[in-house]
Amino acid sequence: MASEWTTSHGLDLLLELDGRQGRRAALEDALRDAIQAGRLAPGTELPSSRSLAADLAVARGTVTAAYEQLVAEGWLVAHRGSGTAVAWARELRRLPVGRRAAEPPEPRHDFRPGSSDVSTFPRQEWVAATRRALREAPDSALRYGDPRGIPAVREVLAAYLARARGVRSDADRIVIGTGFSQAAALLLAAFRDLGVRAIGMENPCIPNYLAAARRSGAQVALMPVDADGADPTMVLGDGRIGAVFLTPAHQYPTGTTLGPARRAAFTAWAGAARGYIVEDDYDGEFRYDRQPVGALQAMDPERVVYTGTASKSLAPGLRLGWLALPSALLDPVVALKDLTDRQTSAVEQLALGELVSSGALDRHIRRSRLRYRRRRDELIRQLAAVPAVEPRGIAAGLHAVLELPAGGPAEADVVAHLAERGVAVHPLGRYWHRPGRRRRGLVVGYATPPAHGYPAAVAALTAGLADLYA
Repeated sequence: MASEWTTSHGLDLLLELDGRQGRRAALEDALRDAIQAGRLAPGTELPSSRSLAADLAVARGTVTAAYEQLVAEGWLVAHRGSGTAVAWARELRRLPVGRRAAEPPEPRHDFRPGSSDVSTFPRQEWVAATRRALREAPDSALRYGDPRGIPAVREVLAAYLARARGVRSDADRIVIGTGFSQAAALLLAAFRDLGVRAIGMENPCIPNYLAAARRSGAQVALMPVDADGADPTMVLGDGRIGAVFLTPAHQYPTGTTLGPARRAAFTAWAGAARGYIVEDDYDGEFRYDRQPVGALQAMDPERVVYTGTASKSLAPGLRLGWLALPSALLDPVVALKDLTDRQTSAVEQLALGELVSSGALDRHIRRSRLRYRRRRDELIRQLAAVPAVEPRGIAAGLHAVLELPAGGPAEADVVAHLAERGVAVHPLGRYWHRPGRRRRGLVVGYATPPAHGYPAAVAALTAGLADLYA
């Protein structure tokens, strides 16, 4: 069976022509197979008979006859003056695929945390930055390059992180990737190769991160979180632990800040035990009622890995993040990244570098900080009508924890009641990973609803809670 390409009218079309058949019959069967398999979608315009005949080195009459036969059978449609196309109406027999579970309808008011308001993404600035960057970038920037990222972009990021977050790193130790999930996977693999067998993680924390740590083969020690952030006592007393994962500036999900004494205790442990701290600075740009908290990494750049992303400052769909690595971890992490994805998209890197160096990112973050503070204030104002529900962790970030009173409805019942009103939130319980007594609450992402619907969304959330607690 021979495979032949047609490229007429800009359409690349691979046709499997059976050499045991006549040319017309082989062409008819090849077109039927392509339509049945879904390679030729309904509405696809086919090459003209003259062009296809030239590409396949057959007589034009052979193609015309094949088209006419498939039109008669209902596979194709022919319109005078507009050529031949795959039919829309025919019931096509496809290979069976697994039946998908029905997806739940989208909520009217989405307060699920984890995303910025993507409707405010600076599209014009991003397009302009992309154009400028591509116009000025050398050809070498578009070839395979350093797994760490484009050197000029790493220089820009190192300067930005030093200025905005107090990170102490040079461009050689910056690695650009696709976000915290990739960073965690690379670090967990590097820790495993270095002999780390146990890892400390906050409790509560994001379930996927805990699952990733366990999938890496590491034992996980859960560190309780209170009003001063993660408690280092377990780490200090467990000689097996070689690395810990922290969210110091704004613990996820409780919203607490790692206190000065605990910052000192963790970094002292890392130095004495030759362990590592992974700092997830996922929303450090957004603070409202307090001075910014600098990066923990600055206290010991040789023991703390700094990780940040563009997911909250710009949009999660960009898939852009960065690490500032201790020198001992640089080669292992870069080698692993080279094996997994070679390098992050050069175009996105160049655009990000231009956005930062032009000051457009700073301007966007300042605008966003003001918008999110207004959203937070509106949430607090309306929640005053339900005094039994207390908002916490609201001095920074893009979400709040609404602590529920003891003795009321179960957390799951509150979530279900709100869902009936079209309001989606996360239960705090999904982030706890150890049985026992724990606070009940809701995690509310106030950045998620679109701006035009935000007042109505907060009103619906507040009314739903008032049903239960007013």
